[in-house]
Amino acid sequence: MQKKKLQVWLPLLFSLVMIAGMILGYKIKTNMPDTGIFFTEKRRPVQEVLNLIENKYVDNENPDSLSDAAIDAILSKLDPHSVFLPASQLQSAKEDLQGGFSGIGVEFNIFSDTINILNVIKDGPSDKAGIQIGDKFLKVGDSVVAGVKITIDKIKNLLRGKGGSKADLTVLRGNEQKHFVITRDMIPLYSLDAAYMITDSVGYIRLNKFSETTYKEFMDATLKLQKQGMKSMILDLRDNGGGILTQATNIADEFLDQDKLITYTEGAHSPKKEYRCEKEGIFEKGKLVVLANEGSASASEILIGALQDWDRATIVGRRTFGKGLVQEQYELSDGSGLRLTVARYYTPLGRSIQKSYSEGIKIYQEDLLNRMHGGEMLNFDSIKHTNGKAYKTKSGKVVYSGGGITPDIFVAVDTSGFNAEIRKVYIKGTINKFVYGNYLANKNKFTAYTSPVQFEKNYSVDEPTWNSFKNFAVKDSINISMIGAKERSELSKQIKILTARQLWRNEGLYEVSNAEDVAIKKALEVLNK
Repeated sequence: MQKKKLQVWLPLLFSLVMIAGMILGYKIKTNMPDTGIFFTEKRRPVQEVLNLIENKYVDNENPDSLSDAAIDAILSKLDPHSVFLPASQLQSAKEDLQGGFSGIGVEFNIFSDTINILNVIKDGPSDKAGIQIGDKFLKVGDSVVAGVKITIDKIKNLLRGKGGSKADLTVLRGNEQKHFVITRDMIPLYSLDAAYMITDSVGYIRLNKFSETTYKEFMDATLKLQKQGMKSMILDLRDNGGGILTQATNIADEFLDQDKLITYTEGAHSPKKEYRCEKEGIFEKGKLVVLANEGSASASEILIGALQDWDRATIVGRRTFGKGLVQEQYELSDGSGLRLTVARYYTPLGRSIQKSYSEGIKIYQEDLLNRMHGGEMLNFDSIKHTNGKAYKTKSGKVVYSGGGITPDIFVAVDTSGFNAEIRKVYIKGTINKFVYGNYLANKNKFTAYTSPVQFEKNYSVDEPTWNSFKNFAVKDSINISMIGAKERSELSKQIKILTARQLWRNEGLYEVSNAEDVAIKKALEVLNK
C-alpha cells in the first residue's frame, strides 16, 4: 500500500524538484553574470589576457598588480581626473572628505630618522594622556619606530586604529623614557584654517577644502565674526583643491539671494541637474572679496564662478586651476575605489571652466609650470583665453570659459623665494627643523606671547636667531650667508610665520602671514573703496 502511494506522488515530487532547480539556476545566472555555467556574455579581451598571464605565463606574477596597471591604462584614455584608488589610498581619501579619522591626536614630523611631536591637539587623546610637544616616539606597541628609516605612511598606520582601541607608546622626553597607553578617538580634519577679524569691520575666513563638515564650519565662523562686528568679508580659497560639490553650493546660497542658479551639472549618463538658492542667506548684503589662485580648483571654482557671474564678489588673485568635471567615488569588491568623472559643471552664465586635456595627461599636468614660464603668474596681460568663449555679467563685466576663472583684480606671484639656495631650505625641510628646535630651546620666551596679533606686532628674527639659522643650514649643506637683503627678509618672515604656527597652529600662521600678504592688502583696498 505504501509503495503504491509513493508511486502516485513521485511525478509531483520530480516536478517540484525540477521547478526549484530552474528557479535556483536562474537566480545564480542573474546574480553572477560573469561566472558559472550560465555565463553567456562574451568575455572581454582584457580579462582573457589577465587570466592567461595568471595561468600560463613563464613566471609567477601578482595578478592584483597587473589588474591595477590595466585599470590605470584604461583610465589614462579618459580624462585626467578619473582615477583608480588602491585600498590603502581609498581610506585616506574617505577620511579627508568625511572630515575626521580615528587616532591619537598629534601632529608630527620625522627629523633625523626620529618622530618628533610638533603639536598635541587640545583635549585630544594624547593631550589627556600627557604627551607633550618635543616628545620623540621610540616604539608603538612592539614596533621600534626610531632609527629604522620609518615613513610617514607607516607611522600613520601604526598610530591610527578603531575608536576605543589602545595605542601603547614609548617616548623619549629629554633623556628619560616614558610609557603611555592612549585610547584612540575621533580626530577632526578641519577644512577651516582660520577665521578672525582682520580689521574692526572686515572678517577673514580661509577654507582649505570642501568636506562633509565645511558648511557647518563656515556657518559657525561667520556667525562668530558677525557678532564681533563683521560688515565685509575676505573669503580665502587659495590652494583649495575642492571636494564635495554640495558643500560649495550651500555656502554660495549664503551669499546669493532669491532662487538664483548656482551651478548645473550634465553628462552623457547624468541628466541636467540644477543647484539653486533655496533660503535666505546669512551674508547676502555685505561686501565680499574672494581670494583665488592656480591651486583653487573644482568645488572652489563652482563657488567662485557663481559669485563672479552674479557680480556678488570681487575675485582677487590669479587664474584658477580649471577643473570643471564632477567625480563620483565607487568602492570596488577588493576594497579599492574608482573616482569616475560623471558630468561637467557649468557656472550660472553657462561657462565650462575645464581646461583642455586633448594633448594628453602629461601636458595637462605641466599646465601650471607652463603658466609660469609663459609669464602669466607675473603679468595679467599674459593670461591666454585661446580655448574659451567670452560672456558678459549683468554689470557688463567680461568673463571667460575654458581654462579656469580669471580674477577681476590680478596679484602676481611672489618670486622672492626662487633663489636656488633658498629652495633647498624648503626642499630639505631645514627651515621646519630649525623653527621646531628654536621653539623648544626658547619655549618660555615664545609662550609669553598671548595672541597672534601681539606676536605679529612685537616679534622679529633678531641677529642671534639669524646666525643660528645660518649655521643650522650649513649642516644641511646649504649656504645662505651670501643671499641678498630681500631673500634674507623673506626667510626671516617664514621663520616668524612657522613659529606662529608652532604656537597657535593654522590660526596663528594665517594671522601672522596675512599681515604682509599682498593679496590681503589688495582685498582690503577693494573693500575700503
